[in-house]
Amino acid sequence: MLDHRYRSQRAPINLSEAIIPGLCAGCGARHIGLCDALSDEDLHFLASVSRPLTVQKGQTFVVEGDAARSFFNINYGVAKLYKDMPDGRRQITGFVSAGDFVGLAADSCYAFSAEAIQEVRMCRFDRTELRNVFGRFPAIEQRLFDFASHELVVAQEQMLLLGRKTAVERLASFLDGWHHRLSHTEDSNSGRALPMTRADLADYLGLTIETVSRALSSLRKLGVISVAADHGVSVLQSTRLAEIAQAAGSSSAKIQPMA
Repeated sequence: MLDHRYRSQRAPINLSEAIIPGLCAGCGARHIGLCDALSDEDLHFLASVSRPLTVQKGQTFVVEGDAARSFFNINYGVAKLYKDMPDGRRQITGFVSAGDFVGLAADSCYAFSAEAIQEVRMCRFDRTELRNVFGRFPAIEQRLFDFASHELVVAQEQMLLLGRKTAVERLASFLDGWHHRLSHTEDSNSGRALPMTRADLADYLGLTIETVSRALSSLRKLGVISVAADHGVSVLQSTRLAEIAQAAGSSSAKIQPMA
């Protein structure tokens, strides 16, 4: 886990100052996010209640405990979701990118914080205004329900990842999921550098930074991935990576180096 030394020193972003002009055409999340629920002809109704904004690396746009007045649809970039512990440690609960929806709070307050780990562009929706759109376009409400259901699945997978898997299996699970995530976006180059730091990975996987580095080396020696000098990670054997990720609890869990 990370201690207070890894916390961002930047203040939460003032969202009112981040609003920028934007158009739905050409949006990277047009067909993988909330907007996919609508046809091109109806998209302007959703655009009328959205506020485009850009958040710079290191800036917080959701603060745990604050009133949950907004939803956010990520169009570009990556952010991390986290909770700060009373003793100063931080637990990262997930990473979100293009097409992901942030802020589906179960009650009136956010249950987590969200921080950009690279420049993030998104659409901000006021909860009250968006509810008014549901009556005309029930497909949007259904899409939000789908997002909420997906979050439950992700939470269950995270419990398995932290409770049953070895360090190498945990890292393989993350890389396998990230590889598939990129395959559904325009930025699908498997060799793209991971935007999150080794410290972020350690905090998410429940490991130390040194253990993450050793796990990367193990996967590299197996010929499953390659690691570039700039920390770029390329998946060389996606099937083998998936097998390692799913090895927990099976008789074949032992990982043998390639000949």
